[in-house]
Amino acid sequence: MCGIIGYIGNKATKNILLEGLKNLEYRGYDSSGVAILGDNIQIVKEVGKIENLKNSIAKQELQGNLGIGHTRWATHGMPTENNSHPHFSNDKKFAIVHNGIIENYLELKEKLQKLGYKFISDTDTEVIVHLYHYYYNGDMIDTLAKVIKDLEGSYAVCVLSEEHKDKFVVAKKDSPLIIGLGEDENFVASDMPAILKYTKNYYLLEDGEMALINKDKVTIYDDNKKIISKEVLYFDFDTDLAEKNGYEHFMLKEIFEQPSCIKKCVSKYIADNDVNFESFSKIEEIIKNTKNIHIVACGSAYHAGMIGKYAIENLARVRVNIDIASEFRYKNPILEKDDVCIIISQSGETADSLSALRLAKENGVKVISIVNVFGSSIARESDFVFYTLAGPEIAVATTKGYSTQVFLLYLFALKLAFIRGAISKDQFNAYISNIKQVENDINESLKLNDKIKDIANKYCHLENAFIVGRGIDYYLSLESSLKLKEISYIHSEAYASGELKHGSIALIDKDSLVIGIITDESLSAKTISNLKEVKARGAKVLVFAKEGIEGLEDVVDDAIFVPSKEEFFMGITGIIPMQLFSYYVAKERGCDIDMPKNLAKSVTVE
Repeated sequence: MCGIIGYIGNKATKNILLEGLKNLEYRGYDSSGVAILGDNIQIVKEVGKIENLKNSIAKQELQGNLGIGHTRWATHGMPTENNSHPHFSNDKKFAIVHNGIIENYLELKEKLQKLGYKFISDTDTEVIVHLYHYYYNGDMIDTLAKVIKDLEGSYAVCVLSEEHKDKFVVAKKDSPLIIGLGEDENFVASDMPAILKYTKNYYLLEDGEMALINKDKVTIYDDNKKIISKEVLYFDFDTDLAEKNGYEHFMLKEIFEQPSCIKKCVSKYIADNDVNFESFSKIEEIIKNTKNIHIVACGSAYHAGMIGKYAIENLARVRVNIDIASEFRYKNPILEKDDVCIIISQSGETADSLSALRLAKENGVKVISIVNVFGSSIARESDFVFYTLAGPEIAVATTKGYSTQVFLLYLFALKLAFIRGAISKDQFNAYISNIKQVENDINESLKLNDKIKDIANKYCHLENAFIVGRGIDYYLSLESSLKLKEISYIHSEAYASGELKHGSIALIDKDSLVIGIITDESLSAKTISNLKEVKARGAKVLVFAKEGIEGLEDVVDDAIFVPSKEEFFMGITGIIPMQLFSYYVAKERGCDIDMPKNLAKSVTVE
């Protein structure tokens, strides 16, 4: 979940490292630091955001054309200067940065302490730099190979040596790391946005691989230290997508990018009035005959998966089991060879989801992944991958990433239903025609921006919110609740509205806000009845409802009506108002919207 940047070349290293860290700050931002190799290795570290590090570096003379940097999301030890990366060896001859978790660090630490090594941090990472010092024999790659054989867990690691002013080394396992290729300069990074200003050409390291980075050469090795060749990849990407372009926050920009993202998905996956997934023909027979589909994901991707379950079961009449990825392995899941597993992950590097994928494959289950990042670990290890085409999502709280995941799940459900004969050709064509209108429906929802802003300002002072709905509206409530709590820090709970009276209604009082989501007309009367129950206990009631829902006049304090031509696809358009509501509540409360406290974008540790 941390961010790594490395550089060797002729430019001002400290500036490149700072720029790279700023573009990786979504991966973690409780502390940061750089190590630059000139006459010796100089390290500067600061607690807090990158701006603090930038201010400290401005006060110092840091010379050198080789350096590494790190922005941290704490796993071991509080955010302090000692726990921040980079970490020094005791003699200050070596420095490292690391993303991941070393599971056997206590055993290694005890061994190294007996050998006389002194530890100054509470991190698992510090064992790596002391191991490197212990094994060092003058050959940086040979030393690194010995180190990683001792490590259990996940890592992307970069190492500087004071003896080698013209190179540095890297290795990876279960944590992302790319090598950017320039002219008389080379880079490493956790993600492409860190280096896009300088290059779009890169190598993608696989697990167990190492690399020796010079300014004019990159040499890649397998885990047996054998030199291997790699394909140079090109990151086809509009750099404007990584800029705010006049928006106050990335989150607001990304909310308003959702129509264009859906448009890209339509262009990519719908042609000749049909759903066209690349390589779908190879899996079509399996899908056609499967009796069980497993959807596995975390966070917002899990909520997207719940809407996928709703769509698949309603349209295709196939049983769908949905699991939180961090629980999937430990429940001893029942997996049969004709099952299909769908893994959903924005980054494609989510550690728990990757572990679930591997378990499914070990049991002979075909895996489809829905991811945003091309060439990510989950994409590479899946049998089939559907890319969401959302582009880089910088804000930690997902918006366009979520809506494009839901869109692809709808497409999958439609295709599955048709090939299984659960819907007719005429029904299929009608659904395709309607799903093409989702882009327009989102644009109509975005026109509610000013009204939602006014209502958000009215309720932003409340500290407790309950978000309720039935059927698909309950699934929307879960995602809405997550958005509100993660960026505004309001305590928010989502409930199937009929469940409130089974205990939780005891929490309702005059200081409570209850938000009702009502997009399913067939269940609207039931949800309205539940809202009357909380209104009778003094709660403020706000409703986000599909246009045409009636019977709200005597129940609600405020209502936002969401336009939609097709109720079935409200799983996408219905979330837009709550994204905006959460944004404006957080803004009015003075929260750090793009980088909420304690969170990180890419969860690459279990």
